[in-house]
Amino acid sequence: MAIDERKISDILRIGSDEDFRKREKRVHSSFFDTVRRALRHVPFMEDVVASYYCAIDSETPASTRGILIAALAYFVLPTDLIPDMLLGIGFTDDIAVLLTAFNAVRGNIRPEHYARARETLADL
Repeated sequence: MAIDERKISDILRIGSDEDFRKREKRVHSSFFDTVRRALRHVPFMEDVVASYYCAIDSETPASTRGILIAALAYFVLPTDLIPDMLLGIGFTDDIAVLLTAFNAVRGNIRPEHYARARETLADL
């Protein structure tokens, strides 16, 4: 089951300040647990973790933070369009959303975000 571009756009819509706070709370509470579960399934996990550090960096532009938090909030949801527990295909929709977000804000993810991502992944 492929996820279409319109659905991805809906997922990445920044929304209100309240939406942002709810998503940010969800991401902070379960991001690293989801990373551990997804390590084998997401081939660009360093980019995902760097995106997390970019999203929590106060120097990152608000629009970039909004896009990344929206994508990461979708990533940490265990029951999204394709539930993550479905072996082999569970993270395919997450990958599509994350790649779209990553490509939209790539220029804002700085070398220090990648350095922290590499350190974090080495510890996992």
